[in-house]
Amino acid sequence: MGQLTPVNTAFCLEQLCESNYRKLFRLIPDLRSFADAAVGYTDRQPALYLDVLERNPYTLTISLSHCFGRTLNELLEPAVKIRVYLDAQVAEVIRDHARPDVSTVIKDPGSSLEIRDYKWRLNYFLEKWLDHCLKTDYRFDSVTAMPRQAM
Repeated sequence: MGQLTPVNTAFCLEQLCESNYRKLFRLIPDLRSFADAAVGYTDRQPALYLDVLERNPYTLTISLSHCFGRTLNELLEPAVKIRVYLDAQVAEVIRDHARPDVSTVIKDPGSSLEIRDYKWRLNYFLEKWLDHCLKTDYRFDSVTAMPRQAM
C-alpha cells in the first residue's frame, strides 16, 4: 500500500470516507436491501463477495472481498471489513485481511495521530480498490447461504 500522507489528515480522512460511501453505493446500488450476502459477477474480474455482518438502523457492517480460488474456503482477499454509516453517508474501513482492527493495534487511545494515520492508510486502500472495481461491470445477486468470513 502506498505511503501517501496528506498535510491535513483529519480533513482528508473525512473526505475520503464520504467518497468511499458514494463509490460503494455506485458499485453496489442495492446494498441496503441485501439481507445477509450477495455476490457480484463480471466477465473481466473474479467474483466480488459481500457479507452483511451487522445491521442496525443507522449502520451496516459488511465484509467485501474477491475469491481468487475455486471455493470460498480458499483465498479471500482483500477481505475488507467496512462500517457504513447510513445517516452520515460515510464508509470507514475497520480492518482488512492483512491488518488487525484499529482498536487492537493502537494501545494508547491518546495517540490520535497514530490512529488517524492508520485509518488513513486503510481507507486510502479502499478508495483505490473501489476505483478498480468500478471500472468493471459488476452485477450483484443476493445469496442466502454464504459462510461468514473469519475476520
